[in-house]
Amino acid sequence: MRNSVWNLQPFVGWSWCAGNPGKFVLVDTRWYLDGSSGKDAYDAGHLPDAVFVDLDRWLSGPASKDAGRNPLPDPEVFARGMREAGINDSDTVIAYDDAGGVIAARIVWMLRSTGHSAAILDGGIASYPGELATDTPQRPEGDFPARVWPRNLLADVSEASSGKHAVVDARNRDRFDGHQDPIDPRPGHIPGAVNVPCRGNLDSSGRLLPEVQLRGNFERAGIVSAEDTISYCGSGVTACHNLLVLEHLGAGRGRLFVGGWSQYGHATDRPVETASMRTP
Repeated sequence: MRNSVWNLQPFVGWSWCAGNPGKFVLVDTRWYLDGSSGKDAYDAGHLPDAVFVDLDRWLSGPASKDAGRNPLPDPEVFARGMREAGINDSDTVIAYDDAGGVIAARIVWMLRSTGHSAAILDGGIASYPGELATDTPQRPEGDFPARVWPRNLLADVSEASSGKHAVVDARNRDRFDGHQDPIDPRPGHIPGAVNVPCRGNLDSSGRLLPEVQLRGNFERAGIVSAEDTISYCGSGVTACHNLLVLEHLGAGRGRLFVGGWSQYGHATDRPVETASMRTP
């Protein structure tokens, strides 16, 4: 049975964790776009009692041109990853990374979207005031069952490009504008999309900005509600951060286009917009 005790907001601080010992599972989800090993980073030092969950193995399905770099995994694969990490169906999960939560957002969105209690640790690993650990905690296998991904919280490529919804691109501005894209073959963005870079939700220490500033970031892009908003990024990872920030602001729950630019941009017959195409 899933946890009904915690009605967690999408972000919690270390003070919340310190005040609730033994009432959550701490998950390290460090992952790097350049291919560096998150597991190596975990082994070198992680928060005490944290378990490691590999994004490529458990939080993503096989990459393809048709599905993008990080499609959602089969529900049973995700469930098996949670069980092997010692996570139960009723557990509360607090996930962290070393990137202000923009990577941890993926597992938190996946858990929350399937009815589980989960939040990002605001400030990530740097918010912990003590010494890091190097031992791997031994947890018994969990009882986490597979559940289908909720269709109402997902959008496909046709919906993201239909022009009927507010579409938010979470990538950095230079990739959105099409000035350069070292990752995907076509530069630019989905026509009509607006840009709210997920890393712009954070201050210089990797913590969430005050709510008034966060709200302003979205309102300047024309986003006042998540209810008819689709979020995407390169491959459906950091786009989750924008969705969780909107939920944090009380703007509702938007939808994730998980294929993102890595799916959309591979089809050469789809139109692309760049900064150079805009009217001055």
